[in-house]
Amino acid sequence: MSKHIQLISLLVACSLWSLPKAAHAQAFIPHTVQIDNTQLEKQGLNFAQEAAQLAQFQQIEPALVRALQATKLAPQNDKVWWLLGSLYLQNKEFDEAVTSLNKAQTLNPKNPEVLFALGSAKFQKKDYQASISHYQAGLKLKPNYSGGLFDLGNAYYMLKKFPDAIAQFNLAVNQDKKFWPAINNIGLIKYEQGDVRGAIQEWQTAVKIDQKAAEPLLALAVASYKKGNPQQSLQMGVSALRIDYRYGDLDFLKENLWGERLLSDTRKFLELPEIKLALQQQEKTSTPQ
Repeated sequence: MSKHIQLISLLVACSLWSLPKAAHAQAFIPHTVQIDNTQLEKQGLNFAQEAAQLAQFQQIEPALVRALQATKLAPQNDKVWWLLGSLYLQNKEFDEAVTSLNKAQTLNPKNPEVLFALGSAKFQKKDYQASISHYQAGLKLKPNYSGGLFDLGNAYYMLKKFPDAIAQFNLAVNQDKKFWPAINNIGLIKYEQGDVRGAIQEWQTAVKIDQKAAEPLLALAVASYKKGNPQQSLQMGVSALRIDYRYGDLDFLKENLWGERLLSDTRKFLELPEIKLALQQQEKTSTPQ
C-alpha cells in the first residue's frame, strides 16, 4: 500500500531623459526601479497556494507551473520548495523531487514532512536503505506519526526485513486503531511466509475497519478461494472490483507491494469466469474510488 515551466524574470529598467542643450556637458542619471522583495515573496506564496489548490483536484501540470513560479519569487521559503518537491513526487519525477526537497531541508532541517517526502522519493527510486534513513530522521522529529511508521515498515518490507516491518506496522496501528493499510500489509507479509490463516485474520480485521477498502477485500477473497471457500470468495472478489476495478490489474497490485505468492494465486483467481465478467463490467461503467 503519492510536468512546462514559466520563468519569471525581473528587469531593472533605466530611464534617460533628453535635456535642453546647454553650454556645459551634463551627466545623465539612471533611475533604477526599486524591487519590493516583501511584495514579491507575497506574490510567490499566492502562487504556492494556487498550486496546492490545483493539486487537490489532480491538476498537477498547472500546479507545477505555479509552484515553480513560487520558488522564483520566494526562494528562501522552505515550504514552497517542499510543495514543489511533493508535486514532482506525485508526478513521478523523482530526481527533480529529491533536488527540490533537499533545498527545502537545507532551508529548514527541522521539518519532518520534508524528511518523509524525501523518504518516499528514495523509496520510489528503489533506494530502500536511504528511504529508511529519511523516515527514521522524520520520526525523530514526529515520533507518533502513523503514516511515517507505515512508510518505514514498507521500506523494511521491501528489504525482506519482515520482523522489523511488522513491528513498524503494529506501531502505526497503536497510534491509529483504524489505520487499516498497516493491518493489510501485515497480512501481505504473513501470506508470503505461508501463514494463510494468519493473513486472512489480518484482512478480516482491515475489512471490518473499512468495508469500502478494496485491497484487503480482494486479498481476503483470493485467500479464501485458496482455502476452499469458492462461493463466498467470488462474492467478495466481485465486491472488491466494484469498489475499485484497478485491483484487477496485477501490475497495480505489484505497485501496492503484493508479493509473488499472493500475485500468483491472484492471477488464477482473476481468470475465473465470474471475476473476469465482473472486471469487464466495472471497467466499462465505473470510476475507481
